[in-house]
Amino acid sequence: MLLEIKGKGLTISNYLEDLVTKKARKLERYFKSDTPVKVVLSIEKSRQICEVTVPFYDGTILRVEESGGDFYGSIDGSLKKLERMIRKHRTRLEKGLHEKAYTYEEPVFVEDEPLLEEEEAKLVRRKTYPTKPMSVEEAEMQMELLGHEFFVFVSSESNEVNILYKRKDGDYGLLEPEE
Repeated sequence: MLLEIKGKGLTISNYLEDLVTKKARKLERYFKSDTPVKVVLSIEKSRQICEVTVPFYDGTILRVEESGGDFYGSIDGSLKKLERMIRKHRTRLEKGLHEKAYTYEEPVFVEDEPLLEEEEAKLVRRKTYPTKPMSVEEAEMQMELLGHEFFVFVSSESNEVNILYKRKDGDYGLLEPEE
């Protein structure tokens, strides 16, 4: 496991870096030795945030985020969430845990642009991500792993772009293009 620790808007002390390294090493049993694990620590107002991202096999990305009053709780919480996520989806992820845990370069994200104070809403962030045809079940799993409320994917059945979203009642909805 290749651990990368970064601070967003802050400098990471040696003590904090050692703490993250020690806690994250407990996850080594789930990944190959060359699997990158990116940990980003940031502060927003009074919240201290720990975000962990693991590019996984076949374009799957494991991502968790935890915030709290201190980094210690945020780090513990995010790594526990990641482990629970792996265990919950174990049967689907198991085939790639050790065999092909990292098969592509890290996804390319355009850097955040500073938010300008104006009356009109502006595009402030753009993301790109690798796509591959997948079933609705795979898209559901990927959306849960990322912790998002919606997920855009190419359907393996129709080869069309679909949008899967989480409804307020906890169920899922699917938007499919009409012919």
